[in-house]
Amino acid sequence: MTEQTKNSLHQPYHQVLDRIRRAEANCNRAPGSTQLLAVSKTRSADEIGLLADLGQRLFGENYLQEALTKIVLLQDRDLEWHFIGRIQSNKTRQIAENFHWVHSIASLKHATRLSDQRPQHLSPLNICLQVNTSGEKSKDGHNEHELAELLDAYTALPNIQVRGLMTIPAPAEDKSAQHYPFQQLRRLRDRLCNKDVPLNTLSMGMSDDLESAIEEGATLVRIGTAIFGPRQYNQ
Repeated sequence: MTEQTKNSLHQPYHQVLDRIRRAEANCNRAPGSTQLLAVSKTRSADEIGLLADLGQRLFGENYLQEALTKIVLLQDRDLEWHFIGRIQSNKTRQIAENFHWVHSIASLKHATRLSDQRPQHLSPLNICLQVNTSGEKSKDGHNEHELAELLDAYTALPNIQVRGLMTIPAPAEDKSAQHYPFQQLRRLRDRLCNKDVPLNTLSMGMSDDLESAIEEGATLVRIGTAIFGPRQYNQ
C-alpha cells in the first residue's frame, strides 16, 4: 500500500469520528454511545487493515464472496464482521458461519435458516431486523405492524440474538426529512422493547445523514463513502 493511500484514508477516517463525537455532544449523548461501522464493500483487505491499524474494528460488507476473501486474509486482526447486504437463501450458511452480525434481516425464513446453520461452537449470531420506514417497494424490510406480529417468532430462534432494528431510508437533503424515518425507527423500538428483548441497537445513518441519525438515537452508523470515497465497482 502506498503512502498516498495511507494518507488518503487517515484524514477522512478521523473526520468521520469527529463528526460522530460532535453529533453526540450536540444532543447531550454520552461520548462513545454511537459506534462506527466502516462499510468496506469494494475496498481491499489492505485498506481495511489500515483502518484496523488506526483502531477501527467493526466492518460492514454487502457482497458475500468478496467479504469471505477479506475475512480469510484478515483473520488474525480480531475484527468484527457485519453483513449488511441483501440476503439470498442459498448463501445463508456462509453468512451464519463467518459473520458476527447481520443487519439486513427482512424475512423470518432467512432468520430461521441462519439460526439452523449457525455452528454450535460460535456464539449466537447478532441480528438487526430491517424496517422499511420509507415505504419504498424496492426496499426490503418489515412494516411496523408486521414486525410487531413477528418479533416473538424471531426471538424464539435458538442460535440468533435479536439486538435491534435497522433502516435504510430514502435519501433526503432536508434536515427534517432526514430525521423522520430515524424517529420512526426509534419510536418503534421504544414500543416493542422489553426487559427480555431490549432492542438496544439502532443501526441507522450513513455518510450524508449521520448527524440526524445520532440525534434520533443511532447506536451504529454505517459509513463508507465519507471514509473511502466513491465506490470502486470496477475492481
